[in-house]
Amino acid sequence: MPKSLRALLAFLLVALSAATTHGEALITLTDAQEAKCLTILRGTLQSDEFWPAMHAAEALTLAGYGEEVRAAVEPMLDTVTDLQHRCGLARELVRAGDHSKARILLDLLDGPDPYAHIHAAESSYKVWVLGDGVDMRKAFADKENTNRALMAAAALVRWGNAEALAHLRQQIQSDDKDTARIAAWILGRVGDASDIPALRDCLKRFDDEMANGFFDHALASLGDPAGIVELERNLFSDNPTLRTMAATFAGEKGFHHLKALLITQLDDDYEDARVRAAQALLQMAHDAPTHPEGMLVSEVYPATEENPRYSEGDVHVLNDGRYLYGTTEFMNDWSDFAKARIVGRISADGGQTWGEKTVLQENIGKKNIMSLTFQQLSDSEVGMFYLHKNSMNDLDVYLRRSTDGGLTFGEASLVTDMAGYHVMNNDRVVRLSTGRLLVPVAWTEDVEKVNHFTCRTWISDDAGTTWRASKNTVDYAQRGAMEPECLEMNDGRVLMIFRNQLGHIGASWSEDGGEMWSEGSDWGVRAPEAPATLRRIPSTGDLLLIWNDSFVEGAGHGGKRSPLTVAISKDEGKTWEHKKNIEADEEDASFMSGYSYISATFDHGRVLLSYYVSKEGTKMISSRFRSFPIAWLYE
Repeated sequence: MPKSLRALLAFLLVALSAATTHGEALITLTDAQEAKCLTILRGTLQSDEFWPAMHAAEALTLAGYGEEVRAAVEPMLDTVTDLQHRCGLARELVRAGDHSKARILLDLLDGPDPYAHIHAAESSYKVWVLGDGVDMRKAFADKENTNRALMAAAALVRWGNAEALAHLRQQIQSDDKDTARIAAWILGRVGDASDIPALRDCLKRFDDEMANGFFDHALASLGDPAGIVELERNLFSDNPTLRTMAATFAGEKGFHHLKALLITQLDDDYEDARVRAAQALLQMAHDAPTHPEGMLVSEVYPATEENPRYSEGDVHVLNDGRYLYGTTEFMNDWSDFAKARIVGRISADGGQTWGEKTVLQENIGKKNIMSLTFQQLSDSEVGMFYLHKNSMNDLDVYLRRSTDGGLTFGEASLVTDMAGYHVMNNDRVVRLSTGRLLVPVAWTEDVEKVNHFTCRTWISDDAGTTWRASKNTVDYAQRGAMEPECLEMNDGRVLMIFRNQLGHIGASWSEDGGEMWSEGSDWGVRAPEAPATLRRIPSTGDLLLIWNDSFVEGAGHGGKRSPLTVAISKDEGKTWEHKKNIEADEEDASFMSGYSYISATFDHGRVLLSYYVSKEGTKMISSRFRSFPIAWLYE
């Protein structure tokens, strides 16, 4: 487009922009316009220019052509050796629905090339990849490499790390324009209106066209009217990078009044500007799948007369980003010894809706099959663990393996190769930083005749192929130590917490990866006779405890399993803060409920929970899904 025409259009646009409304539901493209967008993107995907090709891949995925992108991009991984390019390929494969490629980003983040660290952190931010968060938190702590720390902060902010957000806000004040503009680029996406004054101040401090483009586009993204006007001007800039960046932000933020100008930009002489214009138009023309915001609660498995109990489940994030929610389905009775099997439902929209129920494991036990755990066995295999119950003195843990991320599972193998009754709760298998797998179980010779439990771990150092029992067990008073949970601590020890009848959560420690366990003791958290769930939050490294914060001396099971409480520990469990109830009894005692057998995982910056809900006096137990932003825990 000639410079004079750009200037004229910019003048007219600015004159009209004050009367323009932004963010209509969708724009409408003609068939020819949509076809032109797709032709540009498909042609650029095959381009010799790597980054425009990756931007075309992003645009096609956002337009719903992820399968096409995977088919084109996957073969490139076999030939590309440039680590920055490997980041780009892995990022777009993850975005296109192959979450197994997230491993490439995490490996590069921890690899020997410090420059690749920046790109790995940036790519991880763009597609919500964090893993266990250890390497990302380490990258954020690296203040010598400013850009690495900034990009790591971006990834962590999306997962609820307030310290990382504060760092970005500090860096916007930097006298180094490159540091300030990168921080602005990030804040435009993860910040809020409170960041507008600092971004405006940047425009006064730096007299640089490119840097000011970053500040203006961040301001526009946060709703600043003057920033929106400048973004519109930049669509006519003689600088092709500014035109490209303006189109990108216009699509992300839904500036629909720019439709005609973006259509004009489809003929831009700069390839990446054409790509981003096509991306923006397709983004604004089509609804894209979105993850939920705020608190989401769904009764995924409501109890019925035919199936009066759904309990002891787990949620697994499939390689394509969908959620598989499996749980125990009891038939015609709610007893622990009633017939039961494992069923599953899949959600493609972050848990907002769920598909039809399917059977994951039929009941082949003389009593039942129950208590599900999904766990990554290695980088290439997922395990489905469950209990196989035959009688009061015959209960074992079994494992089935998946090589397709959890879509299908192979034959079952025995884990607990020992006589007796082995209880492993749902969502309990842990994979240590060494790769070792621990299966925590409570054991009794006979649950009816003896009914006194001790805890131990079953250990595998070969991704679940073979198992051996820990060298000792953990005992406790009265009915013993029950329903254990294990977690690796920052000092390398492994903590075991367990249910008991003394009004608190019990604890034991191992200094050798679960081989030997210390004598059980009081962990210092009150609780009824009910299991607790303990996790490490990947974005902050803090501990998250989910349990019933109550105890009634002398009551059965130490009182009701209510409320269901969450709390955060920043000192490895010594103290707890931000305590809040996510479920509690209603005022009318006739509607009192119990909440227990919690599974917990993390995805897309959110906590994903499943747990049972038992209605007082009805003998009906449903299975509920709840998710919420990690940031909510710290509010």
